[in-house]
Amino acid sequence: MIKVKHLTKKYGANVALDDVSFSVKAGEIAGFLGPNGAGKTTTMNIITGYLSSTSGTVTVDGYDILEQPTEAKKRIGYLPEVPPLYPDMTVDEYLRFIYELKRATQKKEAHFNEICELTGISAVRGRLIKNLSKGYRQRVGIAQTLVGNPPVLILDEPTVGLDPKQIIEVRSLIRKLGKKHTVILSSHILSEVQAICDRIIVLNNGKLVADSTSQSLSDRLTDGNSIIVRAVGKAADIQAVLNSVKTVKRCEKLSEKDGAAEFSVTISSAESARQDIFYAMAAKKLPIIEMRQREYSLEDIFLSLVDKK
Repeated sequence: MIKVKHLTKKYGANVALDDVSFSVKAGEIAGFLGPNGAGKTTTMNIITGYLSSTSGTVTVDGYDILEQPTEAKKRIGYLPEVPPLYPDMTVDEYLRFIYELKRATQKKEAHFNEICELTGISAVRGRLIKNLSKGYRQRVGIAQTLVGNPPVLILDEPTVGLDPKQIIEVRSLIRKLGKKHTVILSSHILSEVQAICDRIIVLNNGKLVADSTSQSLSDRLTDGNSIIVRAVGKAADIQAVLNSVKTVKRCEKLSEKDGAAEFSVTISSAESARQDIFYAMAAKKLPIIEMRQREYSLEDIFLSLVDKK
């Protein structure tokens, strides 16, 4: 549905995007992740045609955003970080204005009813936008992206400034939209990207540093050789036994509580590594109460990627 090839954007000597390439399939929810200044918003602005690239191409449903802008933009609904709302209009007036602006062809009333029901704004259609809460204004912003029923939705920081309850509601809404639309969203909230997105695209200093699922990124980070071992006994005794095992490369104490200690253990690729730990601990009468693969959080993954030089 969306293909980005060798995208580069320069502002004089400053390189905002450096040879970025990725694609997003129909029906996928992809999340842009990266620190401030990584190039997330620049990429979104180029995809939507608000900004031109220095080099590279973007196609939406087969239409080049520069060569065939009208056809490409018909297929995009865009929510900038600050929703483009007119506060002195009612919600209904605003949606009708967007309908005319986009030259939509759907049956107007049925289309509005469907959008308002989906986004949960039916009850406020007659109210002035300036009198709505932040959460409702964000919903109205998402509603305008749906006018004309575009197959692609680009959402830049869709939950910024919302309270926890509103964030949960908007997340739920985006998941619903992902069933019928291709969605790209950016966020600084790592848990949000993990909760909503099928794929994670990580940008750092204008470069693409990762493009995969959070589980795949975690597997790549751990390489399958990092486990958690929790055993009953003094931490010093447990650590001494772990360090004595030949197939253990490194161990680090994570916690000690209620007569048990937990360690992060890096093991060799030998098939017997876990058995070696088990028998060594049993010989010293230090019962293992848990041994599991270490799972890295999205925060761990993110920091490991963006801290690379």
